[in-house]
Amino acid sequence: MRIVIKIGTSTITHPTGRLNIRQMEALCKVLSDLKNAGHQIILVSSGAIGMGVGKLGLPGRPADMPSKQAAAAVGQCELMYTYDKLFTEYSHTVAQLLLTGEDIKNEQRSRNVRNTLTRLLELGALPVINENDAVATDEIGVENTIGENDTLSAIVAAAIGADVLVLLSDIDGLYDKDPRHYPDARLIPTVERVDDDLYTLAEDSSTGLGTGGMVTKMEAARVAAVSGIPAVLTCASNAGPAMMGDPVGTAFAPINDRGSSRRLWIGFASHPQGTLVADSGAAKAVRGGAASLLAAGVVEVKGDFAAGDAVWVDDEQGNHLAKGLVGFDSEEIPQMLGRNTAQLKRFLGEEYAHPLVHRDNLVLV
Repeated sequence: MRIVIKIGTSTITHPTGRLNIRQMEALCKVLSDLKNAGHQIILVSSGAIGMGVGKLGLPGRPADMPSKQAAAAVGQCELMYTYDKLFTEYSHTVAQLLLTGEDIKNEQRSRNVRNTLTRLLELGALPVINENDAVATDEIGVENTIGENDTLSAIVAAAIGADVLVLLSDIDGLYDKDPRHYPDARLIPTVERVDDDLYTLAEDSSTGLGTGGMVTKMEAARVAAVSGIPAVLTCASNAGPAMMGDPVGTAFAPINDRGSSRRLWIGFASHPQGTLVADSGAAKAVRGGAASLLAAGVVEVKGDFAAGDAVWVDDEQGNHLAKGLVGFDSEEIPQMLGRNTAQLKRFLGEEYAHPLVHRDNLVLV
């Protein structure tokens, strides 16, 4: 079985930012035993910034981006050193992969990531993946970042064809209300579909060292579900039973066939930089799911963006229809609006005779 496990900052560090040695040792022991049993393991681990905060003696998670990136650069070394040391005790070799949104968005680079992971698993290594926080600028809407490791773990699971995604948290599952504040909170053992009502239960929370919360874990479970991958949300102490299919935590059922990691990134992890407003005919075609967005069907362009950026596709009432990767800069598009392909070729040139957003780069929302 091929298993992707995501573990968060709050699970492997103390509030001080220092390493939670007992928790990490327990996790590495469980994962090593699973590998000994013949399973393939990919670990998506947060904690670089949190550990960097502790290593540098900072009072808390920095607010400014350069300090976050500096903490990540220091903490990532500490994180991988610890994983290498602990897994070596059980005769397992770890490999480090640091990814950015561009590695998923770009088709060639996404293929390279998938090929590298596949080969590492064939060689018996245990890949440890993190977003490249030392160069990415997460949480501020920058286009080529993923944002947090919950989403990254689900995209990796889809890319590598995982059999299950296990999301480890400091809470042992999804509850009908926050169990830290309500003693009568009840665990939800099974979720058939992640919908808007479920998000209202997932009150976003943070320890101060991490970036995610229950909402981002719901989003990761939804990405896995639409990729045809079951997901489990539970606490680190339940890691072993969860990976073996025991009824612990909250299980999320798959609802769709597997999708490409690139399309998942567009749909779930990209940050739209602007909006293209489609007329009624184009909106109907986009809703059909098999059409490109042509300049002839766009009535307005909003925002400042470059070719290759993600944009919203809205109808004239302001409803989001889709996200897509746009083929032209925002300043080029106004002259193209309302013109069909033949007119674009005649008046603007061959290079403009293309869809604003090709259907392969368009994901319904």
